[in-house]
Amino acid sequence: MKISKILVANRGEIAVRVMRTCREMGIRTVAVYSDADRQALHVAMADQAYCLGGNAPSESYLRKDLIVEIARHAGVDAIHPGYGFLSENPAFSDLVSSHGIVFIGPTAESIRSLGDKTAARSVADKLGIATVAGTKAPIEDEKVALSVAQQIGFPILFKAAAGGGGKGMRIVRSEKEFSSALRTAKSEAKNAFGDDRIYIEQYIESPRHVEIQILADHHGNTVYLGERECSIQRRHQKVIEESPSPIVDEVMRAQIGESAVRIVQCAGYTNAGTIEFLVDKKKNFYFLEVNTRLQVEHPVTESLTGLDLVREQIRIASGETLGYKQSDIQRRGHAIECRICAEDPADNFFPSIGRLVRYNPPQGPRVRVDNGLRTGDSVTIHYDPLMSKVITWGNTRTEAIECMKRALKEFTIEGVSSTIPFCQFVLNHPEFCDGDFDTTFVERKFKPELLRPVMAEEELAVTVASVLLNEFRSAQSKNGSKTATSEESSWKTQRINNHR
Repeated sequence: MKISKILVANRGEIAVRVMRTCREMGIRTVAVYSDADRQALHVAMADQAYCLGGNAPSESYLRKDLIVEIARHAGVDAIHPGYGFLSENPAFSDLVSSHGIVFIGPTAESIRSLGDKTAARSVADKLGIATVAGTKAPIEDEKVALSVAQQIGFPILFKAAAGGGGKGMRIVRSEKEFSSALRTAKSEAKNAFGDDRIYIEQYIESPRHVEIQILADHHGNTVYLGERECSIQRRHQKVIEESPSPIVDEVMRAQIGESAVRIVQCAGYTNAGTIEFLVDKKKNFYFLEVNTRLQVEHPVTESLTGLDLVREQIRIASGETLGYKQSDIQRRGHAIECRICAEDPADNFFPSIGRLVRYNPPQGPRVRVDNGLRTGDSVTIHYDPLMSKVITWGNTRTEAIECMKRALKEFTIEGVSSTIPFCQFVLNHPEFCDGDFDTTFVERKFKPELLRPVMAEEELAVTVASVLLNEFRSAQSKNGSKTATSEESSWKTQRINNHR
């Protein structure tokens, strides 16, 4: 099937990233947006744009029926869900397919088998692949769940059955924390994925988090594209990712990669996916979960393989074969990604909102920036704080790190706080540079007060800039003219009546 028009059911940098590949492939794009995103970059980039209304995800990007209605009205061939929101929602995949529209991702059946975390654990168990101890089904009875936790032994982990990204995840270290942590996890999962199902998993102390990227077509061909190291996390959310992993050698890479392929083939999985594992200090690996979608950190793999994973997703959804086999996959050099979020690392990563007075991403050799914002845009409380991703490449890990240090030093953000200072802290830490770290690195080594002297100087500069900008706007307003920061958009916005 030829795909000539795609609706991107997402926002921010991932929507922009998908649209860029579509543009290269000669595919027209349709954006959807909330009221808060009316002036967003992904809206400006699309060939057509439709308002979903509302601000919160439940009022906008989680509205399955409305998104499909817009897709039908716009005459699209396919929907790309990006990541988060409805990307791992089997009901959405079913709904899209039922209207004759291609869902660019796995089938609803595969999402139920692998995107649901408890079902995926059953698949791994069936194949004899080691898993972390936990419940086989989502929690329905709190007393029964507490009994399971007592049998496993504290600490345990609450995890969302229908999604990832650290949403709906809580460490529980004692019985007295159990009830409140469960309520919080369920509420967070419901808000992020529209599904509040939670399951229990044993919490393994100080592991490495290693994941495998796979691609699978509709003709029985599956390949793995190597691993990504994702152990630099805070609050169970990845902050810095890289490939190859400092602890994975060729033998382990083949073992963990082949295990990932077996899992997805058992479920009849197609399209792009990521299989996540925990690795203990003895380099034993345990299946963790499957992300049945594109990952935030997919550019790391693209940098090493030369493959455009979004292009591959579209090709697979069109019915094409991969056109290559496992032995054809070549990986070169080392790549690192830093997530740049609107959070204040000097204040326990408290979310930072406001207008971007100045926003200049880095450029130069071996630097890629996946970005969804511009100077003048606003960061709101409604969505994930991720603003952009900086990816650097080098012939060696040291080269990639040094390139990232240079890039982050060039990145100018004024108007909100960002995680750039935290990323710089990690990149300069001896343990990270030596590759000797695990998922507890941030908890053990980072203290907010380490950044406060530096952040104080930056905040002063931002305050001065903001005051000057406000004075300039006030003067322009009195003169009855537009401010110098106003921009004219070239895109045409369309709306379906009565959608709001």
